[in-house]
Amino acid sequence: MALGLLATGSCVAAIDIPAARERMAQLVASAEKAGAGKRLLPIAGDVTSYTDCEAMVNAAISYFGDVHVLVNNAALFLNSFTDRVRSAPPRFTEVPIDRWIDTINVNVNGPFFMARATVPHMIAQKWGRIVNIVTSYGTMIRGQVSPYGQSKAALEASTAIWSADLEGTGVTVNALLPGSAADTSMIPHVDWPDRSTLVKPSAMVAPMVWLASRQSDGVSGRRFIAKDWDPSAPSDHNVKKASARSAWRSE
Repeated sequence: MALGLLATGSCVAAIDIPAARERMAQLVASAEKAGAGKRLLPIAGDVTSYTDCEAMVNAAISYFGDVHVLVNNAALFLNSFTDRVRSAPPRFTEVPIDRWIDTINVNVNGPFFMARATVPHMIAQKWGRIVNIVTSYGTMIRGQVSPYGQSKAALEASTAIWSADLEGTGVTVNALLPGSAADTSMIPHVDWPDRSTLVKPSAMVAPMVWLASRQSDGVSGRRFIAKDWDPSAPSDHNVKKASARSAWRSE
């Protein structure tokens, strides 16, 4: 998604924890190879710290001049996908307390902290975008997916609540999800050798770029499924085909 936004000419501040230096270096190298290195600002920080969130938002504004789009993508899954498929996943009573706390801190508190630090700037300029990366409804309520399922359900609800709170400000809030398991490092090749059945990460780019643009003015409180998005179709077709009202609400 970061590279896709850079390809449109956008400036991107990419945030990850300090321990992810290698992953961040790979992103920087890819951006430089694409000739977009100067428009990428890598920032090390922790979304579970509100102090860090404020500092990271201020760093982006200091470097680029302002901030228009927030993508809440940081998340913790289960202990590992490998553990889930090779052995019986734990019931909620078996989830380690520290794992529960860490997951809620990253997946629920993190998006709130980032939005809380960013939205005042967006309201002041009367335009902004928040895109929350969520998951399928089935995953949210499936047994033995604690606390990931509950945390993503909370972010889904936040999408609807924040959208309502920001109505009329020019700031929209929407959710985006792949639509099924995605071909990322979260799913090791040894556990899922046939990658053709997974959603390609590139599927997230077209809806993300559209959501981050002025073409999506007025569209808020919806959830978009990336695998159903047709890049060659007009936006009104995709809004109808690839989205629905967020948080279990009927049209």
